[in-house]
Amino acid sequence: MTINQIQDEIIEEFSIFDDWMDKYALLIEKGNELPPLNPQLKTDNNLIEGCQSRVWIYAEMQDGKINYYGESDAVIVKGIVSLLLQVLSGHTPDEILAADLYFIETIGLKEHLSPTRSNGLVAMLKQMKLFALAYQTKL
Repeated sequence: MTINQIQDEIIEEFSIFDDWMDKYALLIEKGNELPPLNPQLKTDNNLIEGCQSRVWIYAEMQDGKINYYGESDAVIVKGIVSLLLQVLSGHTPDEILAADLYFIETIGLKEHLSPTRSNGLVAMLKQMKLFALAYQTKL
């Protein structure tokens, strides 16, 4: 599945709900489905700077594709991490770096986040793209 196909699935899933309380509930549910991050990966190196809550994101390359792993100590942020991992994991560095993550705006997430959470989202995306850039240079 392409990054855009995954984004379109997420948009469809969120479009079922009109009320943002229901969308938050779906976001929390997605976060709860996220497998816990290995405690050994919860290091300062994997901690995302700029997030109000604690967020860890780790990346590894297998067969030319990057797999991301992550976790947060805040339920809504954990849901956001889950969405980002769902969209970007399993793709090549080139695909990740070229991706336009339009689902964030389309589902209304951007406008329903506090400024600090919005900054955290930007910081998470930046770090994930930095991982992709680092792996791209190793190819």
